[in-house]
Amino acid sequence: MSDEDEIILSELDDEELVSQMFDDLYDGLKEEIEEGVNILLARGWIPYDVLTKALVGGMTIVGADFRDGILFVPEVLLAANAMKGGMFILKPLLAETGAPRVGKMVIGTVKGDIHDIGKNLVGMMMEGAGFEVVDLGINNAVEAYLAAMEEEGPDILGMSALLTTTMPYMKVVIDTMIEKGIRDDYVVLVGGAPLNEEFGKAIGADAYCRDAAVAVETAKEFMDRKHNQMLA
Repeated sequence: MSDEDEIILSELDDEELVSQMFDDLYDGLKEEIEEGVNILLARGWIPYDVLTKALVGGMTIVGADFRDGILFVPEVLLAANAMKGGMFILKPLLAETGAPRVGKMVIGTVKGDIHDIGKNLVGMMMEGAGFEVVDLGINNAVEAYLAAMEEEGPDILGMSALLTTTMPYMKVVIDTMIEKGIRDDYVVLVGGAPLNEEFGKAIGADAYCRDAAVAVETAKEFMDRKHNQMLA
């Protein structure tokens, strides 16, 4: 693109700007996303609308194309990083305005496992969908999960494993939650390459998520159900 064709974000109307932000997110352009967020805020958009319409709207497209094999992990990480730039501006404003929160998730790789690319991707995509995410990192013993659940009060617990040898540890965590009588307080989502649906069912998880896009869709479904139950 030559200089003459360069798009000046501030000259676009709201609709064009949001559409351009979708493209910029898709291309992982962090500075452009930060600029777009600031322009919309300066035009009087409420932070929650900037989040849901511009950022989450854009990440939804990224998520769908990732699921369909059009985009791959490196591109999704770039998009998520651009989203983070926008979120960094919005987070304090969202807290001030008491914006409705989609939900909160504690996520971590289980004990004995140090793989985190998939987990990081899920965390980023969940943030991209408007969830608050607390990432416990790798190699988490059951105590670490329990402490985080008590401290953070999340809606969802996410566990990941990439080794067949560490998969059974997920059951240890769920069994301990059952023993402590807190299993029903949380939605438990599990994922990782060697897992499958049967395994998720066998260990008592609420759902097995094949990839980050599915994790986001599944989390949203459970949160919708929870909201509907509260309204009922």
